[in-house]
Amino acid sequence: MSPVRRCSRTACGRPAVATLTYVYADSTAVLGPLATYAEPHCYDLCAEHSERLTAPRGWEVVRLSDPSAPARPSGDDLEALANAVREAARPQDRADGTRGGGPRTADPVEVGRRGHLRVLRSPDS
Repeated sequence: MSPVRRCSRTACGRPAVATLTYVYADSTAVLGPLATYAEPHCYDLCAEHSERLTAPRGWEVVRLSDPSAPARPSGDDLEALANAVREAARPQDRADGTRGGGPRTADPVEVGRRGHLRVLRSPDS
């Protein structure tokens, strides 16, 4: 007997990466990370079969993510990366200290501190 669990699909010998269970009362198929133990009422699936899984009409498929698996980048991640590239491509501050049409003001001065809070005073006042 092989220590690696195999896909439950007929004629598929690839290693299992996910476990499928059915909740008949809720008409739901739950696909999650590979279970610790092989259960008789669960089906182990390989990566290909778990990605292509569909449920019968009227049933819902719930896909539980594996917290140890690397997360796929989202649209927000791509937008943040594009914004960072645009910011890096902008011309740097000129030597005279102007940016965006106006002179750069001096940094505020710290007057007091309490814990993580700081009291700042504008250098103009």
